[in-house]
Formats: sequence, C-alpha cells, structure tokens
Amino acid sequence: MSQIPVEQRVLEFLGEYTPDISQAAQACRSKLQLLFPHGFELVYDNYNALVFAFASMQRSSGAILSIAAYPRWVTLFFANGAGLADPKGLLQGNGVRVRGIRLFTPDDLDRPDIQALIAQAIAPHARALEIAPPLQTEVKSVSSKQRPRRPSGQ
Repeated sequence: MSQIPVEQRVLEFLGEYTPDISQAAQACRSKLQLLFPHGFELVYDNYNALVFAFASMQRSSGAILSIAAYPRWVTLFFANGAGLADPKGLLQGNGVRVRGIRLFTPDDLDRPDIQALIAQAIAPHARALEIAPPLQTEVKSVSSKQRPRRPSGQ
C-alpha cells in the first residue's frame, strides 16, 4: 500500500473526525492495545466508519473485537458477540455473529460488565494471542468512497 508510516496514516484517518470523536476513538484504541500486547491491529477506513479490529492473525477472520468510529459515536464490536453470555443485556444488534456496545466515553471500557465481556471474547483466543508477535498495526483497506466523517454542518 502506502509508504507513509502506519501511525501517521491512522492520525490522518482520525483527523477527518471532529476532535471529540477523534480523541475518543484514539483513547479507546489505546485501552484496547493494552489488552492485546500480542496479535494484530487491523485498520479499515471503510465506507461507514474507521475500524480498528484486534485479531490473533493478520486476516479479518481472526478478529476478536473492534472499535468503530462513526461521525457521532464510537462502538465496541464483538466478532462473536452472539455467542457471549450477556447477563446484563449490554450487547446490541441481531446479526448472526456480531454484537456491539455504543461507548459514551472511553472510560466505558473500564466498566466491570464490559471488561467481563471483553475477557470472555478474548478467552478462546488466548493461546493464539500468546504465540502471536508483539502487537502489529496494519492498514488493511481504505475505501475510495466514504460517508462524511463529521456530522452535518461541522
């Protein structure tokens, strides 16, 4: 792809958002990076959102969870959310696999109920993550056509 360093590209992607959303997405990303000392952070600048997927392998099929930045909020997605025990009913969506939680602040990631869901999602991948290299960030795709990254009028 590009010869621009990955972190510079990420900052460029985040720069398309309002400062509030950009800062929230970066803070959420930093928190998740601490939970994934090994593995792969796969970046997708998609049509609808900027996505940071955390995976045990370099393919999207290895994604465990992700955060997606939208113009007005950040969402935490669980790749196998439909299979997670969710006693508090936090997970939203009705897809076959993926479920999400809209984050009102990056500190939501520190809530015990959300931490329990994250731990549950990571557990089946623990061995694969242990043998994976130190966390590597890769820009996997950039959509040529995208929805606006800022709310109307901003």
